Amino acid sequence: MAPWLARASSQLARRAARRLLSAPPPSQHRLCPPGPWLLSSAPPVLGTSPLPAAGSGDSRGFCSVRRFTGESSAAAAAAVEEAENGLVAVGGDQAVDFPGGKVSFVAEMNFLPESQKERINCYRVLDDDGRTISGSRFQEVSKELALKMYSEMVTLQVMDTIFFEAQRQGRISFYITSHGEEAINIASAAALTIDDIVLPQYREPGVLLWRGFTLQEFANQCFGNKLDNGKGRQMPIHYGSNRLNYFTVSSPIATQLPHAVGAAYSLKMDKKDACAVTYVGDGGTSEGDFHAALNFAAVMEAPVIFFCRNNGWAISTPTSEQFRSDGAVIRGQAYGMRSIRVDGNDALAVYTAVHAAREMAIKEGRPILVEALTYRVGHHSTSDDSTKYRPVDEIEHWRTARDPISRYRKWVQGNGWWCDADESELRNNVRQELLKAIQVAERMPKPPLAELFTDVYDEIPSNLREQERLLRDTIKKHPADYPADVHI
Repeated sequence: MAPWLARASSQLARRAARRLLSAPPPSQHRLCPPGPWLLSSAPPVLGTSPLPAAGSGDSRGFCSVRRFTGESSAAAAAAVEEAENGLVAVGGDQAVDFPGGKVSFVAEMNFLPESQKERINCYRVLDDDGRTISGSRFQEVSKELALKMYSEMVTLQVMDTIFFEAQRQGRISFYITSHGEEAINIASAAALTIDDIVLPQYREPGVLLWRGFTLQEFANQCFGNKLDNGKGRQMPIHYGSNRLNYFTVSSPIATQLPHAVGAAYSLKMDKKDACAVTYVGDGGTSEGDFHAALNFAAVMEAPVIFFCRNNGWAISTPTSEQFRSDGAVIRGQAYGMRSIRVDGNDALAVYTAVHAAREMAIKEGRPILVEALTYRVGHHSTSDDSTKYRPVDEIEHWRTARDPISRYRKWVQGNGWWCDADESELRNNVRQELLKAIQVAERMPKPPLAELFTDVYDEIPSNLREQERLLRDTIKKHPADYPADVHI
């Protein structure tokens, strides 16, 4: 039984007992059939007169309201009874101690407005020219960390460009870029530890890159060869790594969010110095799993960070057609969790926000929602042409004037830690390494056909063995319809 319901029941029982003690002698009672009773009264007792009905003098329940103006003993006694009923005085007015906290009563009827007068502010450290904003407070980063963050942002950009070109050449079947969202990927990853569990959406390969996933491993997955962790069963960009605590990408939108809460709660039960981090796009916040996960996390006080990449578009659907709320950040408050809006194109702001969110999540055992405002400069995927629904000049503005890599480079270079020669060397090295990785991945054999049926059951059941036999027979009959490099 809920504590408040148990308390209310106990109060009703005490009131009923007091009334029985003050009732007239039994000889004066009349036997009456039991009548209906309200929650605001005690149930009738067999062999006694019915208790006063509602409106007949005393029908107060555990949520009733009374006001006393004197200091008489009667008023004091009534005040005690009100306290038992869960009522408290607040500045001369009344409030009810309802589940979740005290609620004051007012005489004026007011509806909450559909939105705040002003939008929630966005935390920022660097201006568009890469200079720290006067008075900004942020988590300090060392030269070594700052350069690693910049190098990985450039690596992610180069990797996306080359893999996108490989898809256009027909060498891989599908790809999704993170153009414009490199700061979100790398800076958020830099603020975590390897013990933190990551449940991604699909536009966070930079988090995996930061954790140590090699360019060769990325290429193996995209080409689906025998060294792919997923054994060729997943579409390209559906990365995963047990070694790096990175759950495998799943195509259905937002399904990873409730899973993240469960993972976070398990970390809390085991008293681990770690949290779960899960990513979702603005479109994912329109899914039921988003709301279920936030409520689940808030109630269970799970150490999980919900990171929303609000890039303005859910494929071709703009945020204006998705929701009327002030983005995603306000929803955290609605579910009772701390939230922050951050400039997603500001690497230092993202790093600082996630660093603080992680500390709160673990030390205080609470969920945190981070909304990063950014822009998806690239197409949604290689199956999309975003120029069909977005102005080209809008895309170009975000690609140039608001590019997160260029802004962060200005700050790094302004500190004397970077120069044009370093930039050319880095980009050339990454390009050469990735091209070599692609050549190796292309030549690598595909996983054996039998791997389609493994890793689900300890012993393969008869129905799957029958499916495997039928597949092999079909390939033998129609070999020209199947890739020659698939080992039967």
